[in-house]
Amino acid sequence: MTVTPANRPLAFVTGASNGIGTEIARELATRGYDIIGTGRSDSVDTVAEQLRALGATVYPIRADLSTYDGVEDLWKQVESVGRPLDIAVLNAGISIGGAFATDTDLDAELKLIALNINAVVHLAKRVVPGMLARGKGRILITSSISATMPTPYETVYGPSKAFGYSFAESLREELRGSGVTVTALLPGATDSDFHARAGMGQTAIGKGQKNDKRLVAKQGVDALLTGKDHVVGGDKATKRQAFLNRFLPEHVKARRQGANAKP
Repeated sequence: MTVTPANRPLAFVTGASNGIGTEIARELATRGYDIIGTGRSDSVDTVAEQLRALGATVYPIRADLSTYDGVEDLWKQVESVGRPLDIAVLNAGISIGGAFATDTDLDAELKLIALNINAVVHLAKRVVPGMLARGKGRILITSSISATMPTPYETVYGPSKAFGYSFAESLREELRGSGVTVTALLPGATDSDFHARAGMGQTAIGKGQKNDKRLVAKQGVDALLTGKDHVVGGDKATKRQAFLNRFLPEHVKARRQGANAKP
């Protein structure tokens, strides 16, 4: 069968302009998916050219998902493509490092909440009905290993990712038997500019060993396509940390994380 845009599957990836999101989009493109990729910067167009070289049809969209109108405008552009979504990867997210009482800015933290929580719920609300109507679809929500512990000096980020993890698991159960699956990806520290952009480049976490973002993306896509409920993204040490976090007291995890994240 000749593969054309009319019969190739289509994946929607937010935060596709850098980091794990770029690698998820690349992984899906190599597996025969066309891509709707979003990002805030011009680099989303650069990534689109790279994906086209892999044989994918790519629809790059610049969007600000930290506002209601930004999400609605993005969704209108997604609908204008005129093709059903086989996969939705709700990946866009940010962090802010520093002491909550003295270092961080309220407006920035509210923007973090809007992007990491509000936009995920908003886009899921738009994505799910169409998938349900077709009786098939796969959704990947990027959470974080931070969802499994307190995150001092990333005091708003960790709870936002805990929401994403719980939301993914909750929605998954609601959709059980519908043909639509939901998977959560929980990456550990990854070799992207994530920590530098959060102002954490000089912390122990920022300067520490990182997981390969290509590995994390592959693990996420593998879990998505096999319908797993969640996957910890990273090496054996990262997976071991996530496992131990199930049993360690919260104050122990908080103290350990605080030592690694303190400016």
